[in-house]
Amino acid sequence: MAKIKVTKVKSAINRTQNQKRTLEALGLRKMGQVVEHENTPNILGMINKVSHLVSVEEA
Repeated sequence: MAKIKVTKVKSAINRTQNQKRTLEALGLRKMGQVVEHENTPNILGMINKVSHLVSVEEA
């Protein structure tokens, strides 16, 4: 399975509770933090919800 790297590039301040919880579920807490996930439909859907707060690259 392919891996993707997700980096938090914007703050979650003044965002909806749903977006904050999605970032937490992805494992992103601090600015600039990078996590690696499998490239699954579930993860891609979560990334799509907060795409304006994160950057994604192939690992």
